[in-house]
Formats: sequence, C-alpha cells, structure tokens
Amino acid sequence: MRLYPESALSQLEFDKVRTLLNELCNTDYSRQKADNLRIHTRKEFIDRDLKQSHEFKMILLQQQYFPIDFTINISKDIKLLSIPGALIVGEQWMLIKKLTECIGSIFRWFDNERRIAFPAMSEVIKDSYYEKIIVELINEVMDDSGVVKDNASDDLQKIRLNLFKRRNELRRMFEKVVQKMAKAGFTADIDESFSNGRRVIAVFSEHKRQVKGILHGESDSRKTAFIEPEETIELNNEVFSLENEEVKEVQKILRALTAKLSVYAPLLNQYIQIIGEFDFIKAKAGLAVKMNANLPDIADKAQIKLVEAYHPLLLLYNKVSGKKTIPVSLNLDEQNRILVISGPNAGGKTVTMKTIGLNQLMLQSGLLVPVSATSQMGIFKQLFIHIGDTQNLQFELSTYSSHLLHMKHFMENANGKTMFFIDELGSGSDPNLGGAFAEVIMEELSRRHSFGVVTTHYLNLKVMANHTQGILNAAMQFDEVNLLPMYKLITGKPGSSYTFAIAERIGLPNHLINRARKLVEEDHFKLDRLLNRTEQDLQLLEKEKKELNRLMKENERLKKEMEIVLDKERHRQQVEILKNQNKITEDRLVYLKDMERKLKQVVLDWKKSDNKNEVVKNLQNLLFKQKETIVVNKLAKKVDLKYKELNDQIIVGSLVKLKKNYQVGEVKEIRGKRAIVQIGLIPMNVDLVDLIPVQKMEEPK
Repeated sequence: MRLYPESALSQLEFDKVRTLLNELCNTDYSRQKADNLRIHTRKEFIDRDLKQSHEFKMILLQQQYFPIDFTINISKDIKLLSIPGALIVGEQWMLIKKLTECIGSIFRWFDNERRIAFPAMSEVIKDSYYEKIIVELINEVMDDSGVVKDNASDDLQKIRLNLFKRRNELRRMFEKVVQKMAKAGFTADIDESFSNGRRVIAVFSEHKRQVKGILHGESDSRKTAFIEPEETIELNNEVFSLENEEVKEVQKILRALTAKLSVYAPLLNQYIQIIGEFDFIKAKAGLAVKMNANLPDIADKAQIKLVEAYHPLLLLYNKVSGKKTIPVSLNLDEQNRILVISGPNAGGKTVTMKTIGLNQLMLQSGLLVPVSATSQMGIFKQLFIHIGDTQNLQFELSTYSSHLLHMKHFMENANGKTMFFIDELGSGSDPNLGGAFAEVIMEELSRRHSFGVVTTHYLNLKVMANHTQGILNAAMQFDEVNLLPMYKLITGKPGSSYTFAIAERIGLPNHLINRARKLVEEDHFKLDRLLNRTEQDLQLLEKEKKELNRLMKENERLKKEMEIVLDKERHRQQVEILKNQNKITEDRLVYLKDMERKLKQVVLDWKKSDNKNEVVKNLQNLLFKQKETIVVNKLAKKVDLKYKELNDQIIVGSLVKLKKNYQVGEVKEIRGKRAIVQIGLIPMNVDLVDLIPVQKMEEPK
C-alpha cells in the first residue's frame, strides 16, 4: 500500500499495534514478521492471512492444543550443518531433534479432518513434509541427554571399555596410596584433587619431599602441595591417552553424522519457517482474542461498511480502566464516498477518523479487526492522511501553506482506490477564503472517486455536503444539557458546533454573548441554531426509538410467556387423555386378572375331577365360546342362505356341511365311520356323525 506522508502509520498508531503483536510472538522469525508487518493490496493474500488468523482464533477459544512448543532459533546451527567438514556437537543435535519432533507433531495434528476444518492453516505445511529419518539417525548415535552412545561405533565401544577398566584400576590404586599417606600424617584436610585432568594427592608442604611423584602445584597459602603419586603415573597416562582417543572418536562419529544429515539442511530451515509462521498466526489470533476482533466480509473493491467498529487501542485501554467504548457504524460506497463529520471540539471526530483508518490498515495486514462480523470492508491501494498542525519550520512553511501542500498531493494522486483522512479541512486561514478552498478540494477528491473522511466546523462545507452527490454529512452527538460529548456518530445530517450554547453554560455574560450573535450573520446564526435544534430532536427520537424497541422486546417476552402457558394447557389436556386411556387399560387389567383366576380354577378342577371332558368343555366355553358364537353365527347365516339341508345318505361325491363350523365341502372318500372331505384346497378327515348332506340352492333372479 502506498502511504502519504511517511508518518501516516504512526499518525494512525499502527506502530503501536505492531508492538502489541510483537509482544505476543515467541520466535525470532515471528517477531521479525511483526516488526515488518506488510500491508497487502491483493485480495488473495489478505484472505489467506485473515482466514489463518480466524482459524487459530477458533483453536484458542475452544482451548485446543496446537504443538508449537519449540521456539529456539537454531538457524546458525543449521547453517553450520550445510558446511562441508563441519562438526555439530551433542547439544546442537538435541535442538535439531526437538525441532524435527515438533514438526512431526504438527503434521500429525493436521489429520484429514483438521485439514478440512482448518484449510487456511494447513496451507503453511502444504509444500513440506516430515522426514522421520532425521530423528532416527540422531537416535542411533546420541542418547536423550546428548551424549554419544557407546555402540555408536565399534572403536568407541572398545575405547570406553578399556577406559572403564583403567579408571577402576586407577581408583583402587589411588585409594591405597591415600590411605598410606593418611596413616603417615602427610595428607591435608582435602585428601585428593584434580590437576589438568589427573588425580593428585593434597599433602602438607613440609612433607612434599617425602612423597615420591610429580609435583603439580601448590595452594595460594603455600601450605598444601598437589602431588601425583609415583604408583599412579602410568595409569594416569593410560587414562589420559584413552580419553583423548575417546574425544577423537566421538568427533569422528559426530562429523560423520553431520555429513550424513547435511542434505536435510534446507528442509530444517523450512521447518524453522513453518514453526515461525504458526507462531506468528498464533500471535495474530491472540491479539484478536484480546480485541474481540472478527473476520468481516472482504470485497475486492473500494468500500467501507462498518458495523459497530471500535478503535482497537482505545478498546484495550478502556478495558483496563473499566470504561465503556462507543462503536462507530457507517457506510461509504459508490453513491456516498466522502463523509463530512461536524460537531463540537472533543466530540470524537478525530477518534472516529482514526478508527476507520487503523481498522483498514489492520485488515490489509491480515489482522482481524474489532468490528461486527456483518461488516463489509474493501481494499485500498493508497492511504493519505492529514491530521493536526503540519507547520514545517525546515521549509519555512506556515500551517496553512503546509496544509495546502498536502492537499495538492492529495488532489494530484488520488484515485478510486484511495482512502484519505483530513482533519479540520480549510483551517488555518480566513474562514471565508479557507472555506472556499475547502469546497474546491472536496469537489476534486469527489470527482476522482476517492473515499475519505473530512472533519470540519465550516458551515459552507456542511451545506455543500447536503446537496453534492457523493458527499455525505455526519455529526457527533452532544449532550447540550450537561455539555458532554456522547462520542456517537450519526450519518445523514450535519452537526452544530454548539458555540453559543457552550458559552452560556460556562457562564459568560449575556451581553457579551448577544454582542457576538449580532456580529454573526443572521442566516449563519439561524442555520447553526437549526442544526442545534435538529440534533436535539434526533436525540429525542433516538430515545423514543430505544423505548419503542424496549416495549417491542417486552411484548415479545409476554408473547413467549403466553405460548408457554398455552403449551402447559395443551400438556394438561394430553394428560387427561392419557388418564382416560389408562382407565381403559385398568379395565382390561381387571378382566385379565379375572381370567387368570378362572384359568387357575380350571387347572385345579383338571387335577381333581375324574370327568376331564367336562373340564375341557368348561375351558372351551371360557376361552372360545364368545368368539366362536359370533363367528359361527355369521357363517351359519351365510351357509343357510346358499345351501339347503337334506336327509339323504352320505356317499362319495355328496356335498356336506360340517356341524361345528358350518364349512361346506365335497366327500372324496369314505373310510368306515369317517369321511375325507375336500374343503377348498384342504382335505379333512371328519367323523360322518359331524356331517350333514346339503344341496346348493339356486340364486334368485
């Protein structure tokens, strides 16, 4: 983004946002990115950065764990890895191992589900991969404390085994010598010590000539001498030699490991960048949580539609001090590109302007902004700002001359992708002449389709904004009764400066106020008074609107309560229906219990009675009599209407009716006292006594 002047970022306090972001970073890579935070003008870059910040914000709010615990900068160690013949020692290898393990945890975190859930964040590792062989090769050589393992090579294993044996021999021999010297009374308070890596005995200086060995030195007081005993000199030499061999073999192994893993130096540098990127995204998300920032809708065009936008730094400051922050809502598009804000001094005009500018810079830097998620923000390629006294002593320019110089740059370079901010347009000169120039400047900026915010006290600019297409009036609300700013932006109308109202409230003499009024043109005074009254009327309307909204909410609450009452009544009716159903169920239970009792009696009768047929008959009557009677009566009526009973003898081919169930069939075979009767498709073996010969009657015409 092109900025004018060079101090634009500091004027909008963007440098303070970068400082806050830097404090949340844990790696050198992310701190450097925070200090050099780039303001993008391409939508794809802005979208990517914003979505990454938004996704990590969701992780923080859901208190999920993301594995970026490794924050140490080991770029120099990795650079050493790529140099032929270089040697990396144990502690450095442990850091490289931790870096690789951290990357492995990140790749495992991004499983298939999370890659879908966090697509923007997963792009950070899209062009990389996790190489587990780095950790495997280090583990083959090093233990967890960074010491080369004994089995790293056969030679090292032999050297350390010999060294272990010689040290044990040396320890036993040395202990014997110390005991011998102690009995002789030669040793000082400290029996033994080390000098140049060799074990020595501390003896009193007066006995040093009586001890055979090598004198390695004396104490500062000259009372103690340090002597290597003659008996241990040879063993000390062997140990010293083996230790040197061990060091050389370890260096040889580490140099070989360095050469083997040197091919992964570019990949390890990429790992550092990946962790730095995620740490930077985490810092942006942490800042968003602090500011309660959101992701608005981004359009690839110049537009500003802010819903409940807060000044980020003012919001954080007021949070600490417990004060309330008033949000700003406004909409600038192709129809209304320039906003002219008027109102009394200290009413919040400049803060409103900085709120818009700082949020726009943060958005195009990939930072979430403290606005409602329903906001729609565009993309600008230029940002011009002119706030405060710009008197330039170096070039001997007055305040107004410097002001015009800035306006000249605005008008020459502004276009449809420019956002500008001008505080007190036209100030610093004669009100009439300065106001005329201010109108010309606004007309030119509007003609160039630039978007911006202008603050002013000039009435002519308020009038101009009211009838010029593309320019919109706005005012900061002011409590005239208490003489307190309300810091609330109202678009669509100009605001009064409350000059005379403030003078009256602070107690200036009335005759001075009246003289001042006479000096002002009558039309000018009437217009200011009209603006004053209009603003108060709008405040009254705003109060009435809030009261109406409150009543509507109350009405909605009562409606919900009524629905709850109706639901309770419906529930009561359902309970009554269920009670009636339960009554029917209770009657059935009574019937079933009675039936159970009768069946038990039948069982008892069966056990006691000799006449089993009678018991069966009673059981049939109990279980089937009622149903059978109904069914049989129906069948009997149907059969009697179609068939007529005969007194003929039953023979093969006769049409017969069963006495028990009134079914009709044809006799197919007679076997003694029984007959085979075909009823439909089923043949039945029936006693002849239970059959009645019948004849089908003719159907009436």
